[in-house]
Amino acid sequence: MTRQELEEQLLALSLSDRAYIVQYLTERLCMGAKGIQKTPGICGGEACIAGTRIAVWLLVEARQMGISEAQLLQDYPHIRAADLVNAWAYAEAYPEEIATAIGANDRVVE
Repeated sequence: MTRQELEEQLLALSLSDRAYIVQYLTERLCMGAKGIQKTPGICGGEACIAGTRIAVWLLVEARQMGISEAQLLQDYPHIRAADLVNAWAYAEAYPEEIATAIGANDRVVE
């Protein structure tokens, strides 16, 4: 299949199907946890959205509680949808790390 043929097929899809494909490809291309950083002395060295103090585990926990991505973007206006994609990719790549951080936070709250 040529690039032109693929482009024609993509343009024939519904808007929601095209959005899904863009999201799917973005997630696969961002698997290197681009945009995520760990800085000693900031947020306990936890993985955060680059340039912020928003921990990946916090976003994952919010998502597990049923908070939508739209709501997260509204609650944290200085992050972008791409930051959430990067956070989800990081969480998928390091599930034990995220689960441990969520568990540690739950113990602190209790």
